[in-house]
Amino acid sequence: MGHAAAAAAAVAHVPLGAITVDDLLAAGVAGGAAAELHEAVRRAVGGARGGDGEAAAVWGELCRAALRPGVPFAVHRMLYYGCFAGFPSATPPAWTPDPEEAVLTNVGRVLEARGREFLGDKYKDPIASFTDFHKFSIENPEAYWKMVFEEMGITFSVEPSCILRENDAYPGGEWLPGAVLNAAANCLTAKPGRSSDDVAIVWRDEGKDSEPLNFVTLEELRKKVCLVANALDALNLAKGSAIAIDMPMNVNAVVIYLAIVLAGYVVVSIADSFAAPAISMRLKISEAKAIFTQDYILRDDKELPLYSRIVEAKGPMTIVIPVRGSTPIKGLRADDLSWEDFLAKVNHAKADNYTAVEQPAYAFTNILFSSGTTGEPKAIPWTHLTPLKSAADGWCHMDIRRGDVVAWPTNLGWMMGPWLVYASLLNGASMALYNGSPNSSGFAKFVQDAKVTMLGLVPSIARSWKSTDCTAGFDWSTIRCFSSSGEASSVDDYLWLMGRACYKPVIEYCGGTEIGGGFVAGSLLQPQALSAFSTPAMGCNLFILDNNGNPLPQDSVGTGELALDPTFLGASTTLLNADHHEVYFSGMPEWNGKVLRRHGDEFERTPDGYYRAHGRADDTMNLGGIKVSSIEIERICNRVNDAILETAAIGVPPLGGGPEQLTIAVVFKDQSSQTEDLNQLKLAFNTALKKLNPLFKVSSVVVVPSLPRTASNKVMRRVLRKEESMKGFTRWGLAHTGSGVALTRMPPPQGTRGGDTLSVIK
Repeated sequence: MGHAAAAAAAVAHVPLGAITVDDLLAAGVAGGAAAELHEAVRRAVGGARGGDGEAAAVWGELCRAALRPGVPFAVHRMLYYGCFAGFPSATPPAWTPDPEEAVLTNVGRVLEARGREFLGDKYKDPIASFTDFHKFSIENPEAYWKMVFEEMGITFSVEPSCILRENDAYPGGEWLPGAVLNAAANCLTAKPGRSSDDVAIVWRDEGKDSEPLNFVTLEELRKKVCLVANALDALNLAKGSAIAIDMPMNVNAVVIYLAIVLAGYVVVSIADSFAAPAISMRLKISEAKAIFTQDYILRDDKELPLYSRIVEAKGPMTIVIPVRGSTPIKGLRADDLSWEDFLAKVNHAKADNYTAVEQPAYAFTNILFSSGTTGEPKAIPWTHLTPLKSAADGWCHMDIRRGDVVAWPTNLGWMMGPWLVYASLLNGASMALYNGSPNSSGFAKFVQDAKVTMLGLVPSIARSWKSTDCTAGFDWSTIRCFSSSGEASSVDDYLWLMGRACYKPVIEYCGGTEIGGGFVAGSLLQPQALSAFSTPAMGCNLFILDNNGNPLPQDSVGTGELALDPTFLGASTTLLNADHHEVYFSGMPEWNGKVLRRHGDEFERTPDGYYRAHGRADDTMNLGGIKVSSIEIERICNRVNDAILETAAIGVPPLGGGPEQLTIAVVFKDQSSQTEDLNQLKLAFNTALKKLNPLFKVSSVVVVPSLPRTASNKVMRRVLRKEESMKGFTRWGLAHTGSGVALTRMPPPQGTRGGDTLSVIK
């Protein structure tokens, strides 16, 4: 920690009125500027009338008048904590909606026009009535979803007979019965108020940061998609065949994705970071008949092989796109095609047009994968309904408007890739794609140049930006909001992030691949606290279960496993390789005659109405935004060294909050003569895990005499320190120490002196 940061930390919780010019100087503000800033603080404090609401008002005034991106973050942090020193809640609002701006949001505009129609005399204004409108979205799905589809300009070749009807074959009911549509075709038509000449995609390649931006209009995108759709038909695959994509999120990937859906095939999503075994598993589960990829991925002028991984995975017929333009690709297998030869199959006189394959709403469009606790990833089909959920979340929670520019560094192998496609294009917005690492000044400049209005990310990216300061000097003032998903975030990291865009809010967003979007989020019509969620997603009702597995009374304070009302649009109804009912509904409690849906996360509802995530309730970890089974990690680690008896993989959140860090607990066969170098063992684990995913990294190795187990012999990976004693198993917990993370035996709390800490390596 530098001198300025240390000085700020020392007064981090000092009330604003007690902060002096010397404190600001010590935090890194220059002499004259320190005096001006101190005067601004004095004026803000002097104008306060007292009360909890005034702290938020004072903070808002400081954000508007004093805290520019160029002010040292140590000062931002000092003033934030000083403003809310003594605040009665642990979740003070870092952003509060402005009434004048609220009526310009998508939801605010609708409520101003139709609030009384929807809510009657209860309607006051968009901010005061948002909670009532959320309740309306659950209780009146017919009216709510008709309105959303009208706002997004969704078209059906056959209109649904209704929005929702009871049907025992579908958990929670059948959505849009009788509807026939094509989600990709809806992406390729101009929305009301937009034209085919408007920009659909803005993009730039890494290393070309000083060159002009590249643009693809909606009409150009339509023609590219039609060309690929025609070429797909020339492969003579049966309609409904699975076709995989394993490549970075670039223009070609988006074109291929939309073409597969437009032509009535099914996309198989594979992340470009996967090694050959993971690719092979996903290709086999989905029974993919073809796969699109690149010869390699270009990062920092380094060529990272991609096609060779498909070959190693013994993938099906592969269409290979050269990264360097028209460079011929050498060494293709006999049945594989170059991108050029693939497109040459099309009669170019008819290439610009294609009649979309219109399908029933529940027809599959995409197979994505999410790790479970069995070691094999769950194969989750998306339908033509799922994109509507993704886009509706973007419309309501991130306020994606027509003409906006939406950036979210991601990949089609994860749900946020398809989400970005649909949330942008179905809402008449432009998608911003940067072909390179987001952890760079090049990406930061791209956000500035593309005039991004909604920037999504995973928390580890914000942490990287903060540590490298690579965003310094770039103007992010066009951003209206950030959004964050994939893993737990850190309060300080996101306070820093908000400050880069003159304190625009971060909309936290949590859901799942099997949902197609979120079940809990934020809203621009509610105060937003850092690293917290302000509302269940529109149309979604959620519950926190007590220790007996029963739902707590709604809106009550508590912590427990989260469960969902099964009645919400876009949720999965089947799995390709597992029993859907067993995974999501078996053993779950009922509420109002409906069996609740399992999700697997542990959540807290705070006294002031926010929600906080506390990680997985099962044995799935979240590493860098990637959900992975502990068993998958352990299978690899168990084979690293013959001296190992068994291992347990555990995700541990850092002390200051943020993404989980991977800890491996190791039991050696011969504990009496342990000679293993734990640093070397850690290195060996990391080398081996690259075969599963190069992004996975072990942070700590812990040696234990045995693994804690339940009475039924299940390994207990995520047992936390609790007040009450627990019977039937030995209690263990993970404790942060000065040198790392220690696995600690936890005896019952009464009549004991504390836990026995075992050896640890950071």
